[in-house]
Amino acid sequence: MFDMDWYNSLVFPAFAPPAWVFAPVWFVLYVLMFISLAFYIISDYTNKKSGYIFFATQLLLNLLWPPVFFGLKSILGGLIIVVLLDIFVFLTTKTFCNFSKWACVFLIPYFIWILYATYLNFQYLLLN
Repeated sequence: MFDMDWYNSLVFPAFAPPAWVFAPVWFVLYVLMFISLAFYIISDYTNKKSGYIFFATQLLLNLLWPPVFFGLKSILGGLIIVVLLDIFVFLTTKTFCNFSKWACVFLIPYFIWILYATYLNFQYLLLN
């Protein structure tokens, strides 16, 4: 699907994990994201529209990153998307925290991973 030869030809940043780490980490993060969303949905508050918008936006950005980075081979495009993703994951987490402690807690690992992904993407840009 994606040109992994191109990716493997890049100069890898320090602290880049081995490729096999990504699939299990993302599986766990997606599970946590949707558990968080479930807690948000069942919270006893009204007017939760902004949280849904932030969640949907960050999910769209999350799904957009691989085709841009790997498919278009655009490290800069990937960086722009991941910075926007940082913003929307932060907004989602902040909003979810206002409604449910557990919705907030389940998003924290995702937010940390996205910040790490931003570091990696920025380093790929600098090194390549």
